[in-house]
Amino acid sequence: MKITPNILKKEFIGTQSTISLSNHADIIGLTGKIVNETKNTFSILHKNKVKRIIKNSATFRFKFQDGAIAEINGHLLVGKPEDRLKKKIKRLW
Repeated sequence: MKITPNILKKEFIGTQSTISLSNHADIIGLTGKIVNETKNTFSILHKNKVKRIIKNSATFRFKFQDGAIAEINGHLLVGKPEDRLKKKIKRLW
């Protein structure tokens, strides 16, 4: 998969995720599968427990099913999943 700004419109539920940076030091390195997404949080299944992570306070590294890896700042992901599809995305790089 080619990494483009359209990656922000992808469905993240079911994707493997790692928290690479965060304002909260205790969640850095937390790894698991995303099981739910709300406007401001991701719910990640980590060691058979569901952890809720605030999107705005973390940078996420996603590993997609085709093997592509992308690191995305959480503030770009804030918003309802269905509204992200409608949002116009400026070029990030």
